[in-house]
Amino acid sequence: MKKFSWMLIIVLIIAFPGCAYVNVKTPYDTDLNKTVLGDKVGEASIYSILWIVAWGDASTAAAALNGKISVINHMDRQSVSILLGLYCKNTTIVYGD
Repeated sequence: MKKFSWMLIIVLIIAFPGCAYVNVKTPYDTDLNKTVLGDKVGEASIYSILWIVAWGDASTAAAALNGKISVINHMDRQSVSILLGLYCKNTTIVYGD
């Protein structure tokens, strides 16, 4: 049974290479050519392990508080996933003054 589990993981990694490791950052803005970032950056993250437990606060308010930002100019989202979501981290990134 143990050998079958490892073989399944290897087949999934070969068949879906994006499943082994994903690190993607995307903007929340549509007018990117007019975006002014500001002088400060704040981040807030949530984490999950083994599809069983998750914790954290990735809200916009938490990210602004962590960066000591009172005026938000732009937001990004970063997602990291390892081995089909065995470990996940989602981060809200805010820029402003």
